[in-house]
Amino acid sequence: MLRFDHIAISAVDLAEGVAAVEEALGVALAGGGQHPHMATHNRLLGLGDLYLEVIAADPDQTAPNWPRWFDLDNFQGRPRLTNWVACCDSISAAVAASPAGTGIPVALQRGDYRWQMAVPADGKLPFDGFFPALIEWAGSLHPAKALPESHVRLHQLELAHPDADELIAALAPLFRDPRVVILPGPEKAMRATFTTPQGLRVLE
Repeated sequence: MLRFDHIAISAVDLAEGVAAVEEALGVALAGGGQHPHMATHNRLLGLGDLYLEVIAADPDQTAPNWPRWFDLDNFQGRPRLTNWVACCDSISAAVAASPAGTGIPVALQRGDYRWQMAVPADGKLPFDGFFPALIEWAGSLHPAKALPESHVRLHQLELAHPDADELIAALAPLFRDPRVVILPGPEKAMRATFTTPQGLRVLE
């Protein structure tokens, strides 16, 4: 079974993405760093058992000769919620049980963190990015355990998609978490609601 790991806010510029999330949620982000293999960088927010990641292409690193994850090479516009990530104990087994195009496991690291992540050959995850990216952490280190307490928790992640029934069918054997709700809709939309010290806040 997959387990909810984190959610990703994509941005053209990392500082712009951090400012947008901090304004929306009323708390400061912490931690993060660079991903040399993908030439990206991030900042994080602890959500208890999960975390939130703001991620962007890093202009201080040389662009890779392969597509960046989360389709960041084609990202434009305002910072916004674009992806969610699920962890597993065996990424090879999880990929085998997932839709075609979920990706090929790539070994990665940032500081002391080591993990494998399934990265699609074209950077685009199934169901227009609404199927989760898959990650397998090495050892016991995990960002959510190291981040300061934010008093922010994910209340619900809503995924509206024209092919909702197919997405539900693809996820049903692999993942169950009441915080993730998949809804049919004429247009694709991703929306996360959080409990914060200032009340309910939303990121879209």
